Amino acid sequence: MRSPLFDQANLELQSEQAFALQNPQLLRVRLGGDVLATKGAMVAYQGHLRFDHEKAGSVGKLFKKVVTGEDVSLMRVSGDGEVFFASEAGFVHLIDLTGDGLSLNARNLLAFDSQIAWDIKRVQGAGMMSGGLFNTTLQGQGTVAIHTMGQPVILDCSQQPTYVDVQACVGWSLGLTPQITSSMNMRSMLRGGSGEAFQYAFHGQGFVIVQPSEWVPPAGSSGGGGGGMLGSLLDG
Repeated sequence: MRSPLFDQANLELQSEQAFALQNPQLLRVRLGGDVLATKGAMVAYQGHLRFDHEKAGSVGKLFKKVVTGEDVSLMRVSGDGEVFFASEAGFVHLIDLTGDGLSLNARNLLAFDSQIAWDIKRVQGAGMMSGGLFNTTLQGQGTVAIHTMGQPVILDCSQQPTYVDVQACVGWSLGLTPQITSSMNMRSMLRGGSGEAFQYAFHGQGFVIVQPSEWVPPAGSSGGGGGGMLGSLLDG
């Protein structure tokens, strides 16, 4: 049988690295220790692997997941073999954490080393008007795999204020503390609005990852959940 399909570029990657890119849109993980991944991200595997629902780990974290709508449903992958992850043909990027951390939109998270600590945090200043906005934080030692819809840009926020659409923002370094700003005014609202109601505002030492596409908020959501008084209970 002959076909360009069987070119070397499409054959399984041979690599001893735990996390490696099979191609720009497909992640290959060689299991050594356990890996956490978003549910539904597995597209293939070889060997003897087990996939288990990953519990929130604490009542507090479970409560945050339920009331915030931050859909970070995880599975634990264990065993001996290789597993391939992908999501919506997004571009996969690997980030090695060395004790530092990231705040990510859960929809951009693909997989990460199981020893990395994760939590759900409220974005400061995201209250009732924005519906409440929450991100998933990852911190510690290990590799994180994310995916972006299109090729992203990394913006340095230390030189000048940086504003990013909340649905195009993939994530940012934990050293930054974004605020929520609104471009809405009464005249604009009466004319149907600008379509750019809320943005993250960053300024300080750190970076923000922006994808060239905007996620569509889940039905019945304005971009998050648990704003206002409930959101303040979830800080920290």
